[in-house]
Amino acid sequence: MFSESTWSRKSIGDVDVVYHDGLYHLFHLVLPNHDFIAHAISDNALNWRRVDNALFIGDPGSWDDLMLWTMHVSPDPHQPGRWRMFYTGVSRRDQGKKQRLGMAVSDDLFHWQKADTNWVDERGHSDPQIVKEVRERLRSSISNNIKAKQNPESCIPLKPDSQYYESSVDSERGWVSFRDPFYFREEDQGWLLMAARVNEGPLIRRGCVGLMEEVSPNQFRALPPLHAPMMYDDIEVPNLFQIDGDYYLIGSLREDAKIRYWHTKDLEQPWQNYYDNVLLAKGNYAGRICQDDKGILLWNFYVNDPLDRTTNNLLPPPKRLVKRRNGQLRLKTFEGIESRVTGPLNSRCLHTLKGARDEAYFCLINSSLEVISQAGFQGFVFDEEINCFQMRCRFSMKGAGKCGILCRVDPETHDGYYVSLDLIKGIAQYRSWKTGPEKSGEHMMQFQSLQDGFWSSADPRDVDVKLISFGSYHELSIDGNIILSLANEDFSSGLLGFYVESASLHIDHLDVQHLKSPTQTDEHLTTGWAAEGQEK
Repeated sequence: MFSESTWSRKSIGDVDVVYHDGLYHLFHLVLPNHDFIAHAISDNALNWRRVDNALFIGDPGSWDDLMLWTMHVSPDPHQPGRWRMFYTGVSRRDQGKKQRLGMAVSDDLFHWQKADTNWVDERGHSDPQIVKEVRERLRSSISNNIKAKQNPESCIPLKPDSQYYESSVDSERGWVSFRDPFYFREEDQGWLLMAARVNEGPLIRRGCVGLMEEVSPNQFRALPPLHAPMMYDDIEVPNLFQIDGDYYLIGSLREDAKIRYWHTKDLEQPWQNYYDNVLLAKGNYAGRICQDDKGILLWNFYVNDPLDRTTNNLLPPPKRLVKRRNGQLRLKTFEGIESRVTGPLNSRCLHTLKGARDEAYFCLINSSLEVISQAGFQGFVFDEEINCFQMRCRFSMKGAGKCGILCRVDPETHDGYYVSLDLIKGIAQYRSWKTGPEKSGEHMMQFQSLQDGFWSSADPRDVDVKLISFGSYHELSIDGNIILSLANEDFSSGLLGFYVESASLHIDHLDVQHLKSPTQTDEHLTTGWAAEGQEK
């Protein structure tokens, strides 16, 4: 896991990850200033070491002299061994109201230099207005005895084409969306996607995935939107990829702070939805994909307060993205978590959470556990307290009552995490329940619903369950599909177990493993690959 300093205002923002020669390269924004694009490396996708920052805002007068926003790094298809970073910039001159796309290049992923891109019209001619603006800026710099740099500050950015997209700050909205680039290549053709807005329709329904075609190296021409659902204000951080003949488009929506996806068989055909196209629940944002030696990983940052996405953000472990037989996507726990296992918890030593009653009891038979409460709530917890763990089991419930999981529960106050599982409707909810200061009246009861998610199952009363608590990160999977993914540090350790209300819960194939607590950086990353990369 990765975060910025907890003692300052700095926080991690949108991310992009590239896997190359056994290393994961993380590029991310640093909020709230957006002054630079940071760079960190890892050999396991869990522990990170910061290296030199990749890119900084431009000098005064540049088109990107105010802030840098979301980026995407991919191999340069025209120069083997070279990398291109498309990124978003805004300028002081426009007061940050007009977004443009720029490009930087690197031969080693560690050292970056801003370079030219160019917008061309349908006939392949360069946009004369942009060229004129750049030349005038250069002449002004020279006349003021300011040395004009050969590449960085003379770069020509990409901007929205008014034929298809909103392009003027004088419009009703007052600012221009043209950000979050993503480069997609198939055979000998390349396209640049971005978060843009069509130029007609209801004002807050114009969000689309804009599209430009690369007609020659670093030369792009505008095309109509790749996807314009006419439902959202913006479709942020788009991703396009193909699995087994199907195309998938991932985007993040500010309306509900979730990551969603669409699918199609042919890029010339309309994009379609499944009944549930949510990839990650609320709080997970700005999803980015990367390909490593085992398949596709989905990365994102997690924000505790969707109304304030500039503080206390966290990069959680990635998720393995796979395609189901029916074409739907699902996310699986990152297999690297297994490397953190240190040993089992004794799951045969169990007791009730509160005073035992005749209507509540449990029984252990080999690897199976039966917990029953014929009346109200009763918890059944293991004797050993635990902090970081992964638990696998299979739930089967009888009765019309309730059930769930207890996590990091205090044995005296019963404060802790309560994971509610509605096995009939397919609803999961992660809850924090704790006791406030004495004599604080109604504020002594501090209850918070942290995240909820949904699933569909052929037999909802009979499901495979997996729960991970890894530092402040928590993840719940049902039948191998991640339903909840969140970060919270209300509780660091405590009792683990289950609860039932007016029901009987059969727990089979129970396996609980301790996990080594997460650290931001592993010691061996201070030498070796990291040092070699810095010296190139």
